[in-house]
Amino acid sequence: MGNARERIEKVISENPVVLFMKGTPEFPQCGFSGQVIQILDYLGAPVHGVNVLEDADIREGVKQYANWPTIPQLYIKGEFVGGCDITREMFQSGELAAMLTEAGVPLKSQAKV
Repeated sequence: MGNARERIEKVISENPVVLFMKGTPEFPQCGFSGQVIQILDYLGAPVHGVNVLEDADIREGVKQYANWPTIPQLYIKGEFVGGCDITREMFQSGELAAMLTEAGVPLKSQAKV
């Protein structure tokens, strides 16, 4: 698992917005991953998707890394944000756009729902 942890840390450190997800941003393979991608797309946040279905070590490793049992997992500037429900709640309250902006992530839309 050490190798998976190093790979997880590397991708999180090199990309401002990372989503460990089932599928890809273009083709999500689960509804929860798709919802988070839709939210990030709406805001215009550039997202680096990591398809956990392609790598069992990453799939299990990311759960241990964040001590969070489910996928998807959203990271902003190296900080674990949460899964689908938390991301959706933060989006609806405007907290997600504010967090992205504070992290220096360029957004298309500052709109709230």
